Amino acid sequence: MYALAKFLPVGDFDFFGRRELAYFLFGLGFLVILVSLIQFGRQHTTTDPLRLEKANSLVTNGIYKYSRNPMYLGMLLFLLAFGLMLGNAFNTLLAVGFVYWMNHFQIKPEEEVLLEKFGQEYSVYCKLTRRWF
Repeated sequence: MYALAKFLPVGDFDFFGRRELAYFLFGLGFLVILVSLIQFGRQHTTTDPLRLEKANSLVTNGIYKYSRNPMYLGMLLFLLAFGLMLGNAFNTLLAVGFVYWMNHFQIKPEEEVLLEKFGQEYSVYCKLTRRWF
């Protein structure tokens, strides 16, 4: 994002409250991730997306009632905040790329493992709760 904003000669933008909005999105992203981690900690289950076999419970309450992937949502909010701070409209394309990448190469494989591990409970949860928000 920084390189794109630095070297792309077009796409710069500014508006009243841009920095404040960026700070808000960063704070919101931090809060979303923090709450997510606390909930996982209370359930004594892993937060490591590469070691899903260590997951011992399915967290479906609190923030997870509204998003199946609030940690990734928090990361997206960080990216959007950073893009706003840099003030280049093309950075939104990188945020869209992040969502695409995460959906196809991280979240879908995670969902397959969780479906195998938690079965019907996870299937029902997926039907009731959106992937991002």
